[in-house]
Amino acid sequence: MDDFLKKFFPAVFEKKHHALENNYCKYDNQFLQLFTSCLYLAALIASFVASKVCSKYGRKLSMQIASIFFIIGVILTAGGINIEMIIFGRIFLGFGVGFANQAVPLFLSEIAPPNLRGALNISFQLFITIGILVSNLINYFTTNVHPHGWRISLGIAGVPALMLCLGSILICETPTSLIERHKVEEGRKVLRKIRGVENVDDEFDSIIHACEMAKQVKDPFRKLMKPVSRPQLVISICLQIFQQFTGINAIMFYAPVLFQTVGFGNDAALLSSVITGLVNVFSTVVSIYVVDRAGRRILLLEACVQMFISQVIIGIILFKELKTTGDNLSKGEAIFVVISVCTFVMGFAWSWGPLGWLIPSEIFPLETRSAGFAFAVSTNMLFTFIIGQAFLSMLCQMQAGIFFFFAAWVIIMGAFTWFLVPETKGVPVDAMVDKVWKQHWFWRSFMIEDDRPDVKVV
Repeated sequence: MDDFLKKFFPAVFEKKHHALENNYCKYDNQFLQLFTSCLYLAALIASFVASKVCSKYGRKLSMQIASIFFIIGVILTAGGINIEMIIFGRIFLGFGVGFANQAVPLFLSEIAPPNLRGALNISFQLFITIGILVSNLINYFTTNVHPHGWRISLGIAGVPALMLCLGSILICETPTSLIERHKVEEGRKVLRKIRGVENVDDEFDSIIHACEMAKQVKDPFRKLMKPVSRPQLVISICLQIFQQFTGINAIMFYAPVLFQTVGFGNDAALLSSVITGLVNVFSTVVSIYVVDRAGRRILLLEACVQMFISQVIIGIILFKELKTTGDNLSKGEAIFVVISVCTFVMGFAWSWGPLGWLIPSEIFPLETRSAGFAFAVSTNMLFTFIIGQAFLSMLCQMQAGIFFFFAAWVIIMGAFTWFLVPETKGVPVDAMVDKVWKQHWFWRSFMIEDDRPDVKVV
């Protein structure tokens, strides 16, 4: 928004409105990128603290802490009077993201029955996409509210922050977390409540067994470095890296910038972002329906093909038609770019978006689950920070070539999925070792049962 740029980034405002502006470089500013990406650096740091809090004090308290960070962040950003204040606000929001991204997927995986675990966990991603859509709509309607439309946009973020605060007070803790913290009977009671039946002995015994195994591990982070944890750790980290190198956050963060680059005005660019937000939501709904029927692998592989084609088409159009300075694309070409972006977002939203969180949340055994997921969250935040901090500069330097750069990564991630990502559909969380890893052509060589020097023999 121009009012926001004039107040905090006047150099970008001047560049944006310069008569001979570079189509690819109008927003290239390290401080503007830092405003966006510092949130994810803060989330990276917070995720390791959140891992300890999750294990020691539970998933519920972790979500409560996240909501408090969100509220503080909203106050600082919406009330910002200088760049330092809004960046500190973004950092507090990042702490909230680190805690929420650590606690919520684990919470969902642990309360879900195996046959619904995929769909329930993807609801996490669904509501993220709904949040993106709502934020785009808010931005669209406040962009012409001068001079404080940006304050309204940032301040309304306090609504979901308060909802999270109240909701995290009302929900119950997961049975696994309660039993892990020696509240066995309370864990049994909650398990009966969420399953809706009295006889939960089999599942309860399975959780007890997993908790007993977890207690024997002195240092879960050290256990993660053992060969037996290599499959889960490698897949979780790689999924997070690949998720960012699809280019999705670059496109979703800077969709208004991208659409202005190809010739849309400010209002039209924000409206185009609303359209991509709608595609994001509806495609995630498709994933919820399909993931526990078709499985994880088929969604990941199909999306690689779809995203690759979309990125190449966008790159070719921009390379051939959008020059560094001068006229933008024709209306028809610009609309075709928007359609290609929507096709790309569609593929991501029913695959790498939700599954990048679902798969790491379900493949770790209990003794390393919180620590392993902390690595997944922190990796995601690190590479989100890198892409967020670098994208506008990359767009300026690489121009249309940036889309070929991301397309090349899509080929790599497709090959990784084909050879190294096993199917986990319908497999109970605590049966992954026997039913998945010991059956996989490559990962079974890491399943050495006696390689556990960090476990006390009882």
